[in-house]
Amino acid sequence: MTFKQFDFHPALMKGLQAIGFEQPTPIQAQTIPLLLEGHDVIGCAQTGTGKTAAFSLPILQKLEAGRPGPQALIVTPTRELAEQIDQAIKGYSSHMKVRSLAAYGGVSALPQEQKLRRGVDIL
Repeated sequence: MTFKQFDFHPALMKGLQAIGFEQPTPIQAQTIPLLLEGHDVIGCAQTGTGKTAAFSLPILQKLEAGRPGPQALIVTPTRELAEQIDQAIKGYSSHMKVRSLAAYGGVSALPQEQKLRRGVDIL
C-alpha cells in the first residue's frame, strides 16, 4: 500500500513526498480510509508509529480552501505535543495554503491572538 491509494490532493501528496513519506504505517492504513469517509475513530499505537499523520492527513484532505475561521481543532494534553503536531502539519501541508497554529498558555497571548485574527485553518 502507498499513500497514492488514498487519492489525496496533489499538493498534499507533494508535501508527503517532500518529507519522504511513501508507505503508510499500520495505524495510518487502518484509520485514514475510515476518517476520509467521515467515521469517528479511536486509535491506539506506540510512540513513533505515525498517529499524528493518521488523523491530520484526513483533516488536510478535507479542508475547504478560503473558508473563514478554523476548520479543525486538535486538543492535546501538553504544549510540547501541540507544537509537535503543528510542526508535523506544517510539513505535510508545505505545498498547500494551510495556516495552522499551536495555541497554549504559559507564554504571551499577543502573538497567538494576532495569528488567530489573521486566520487559521487548523488550531
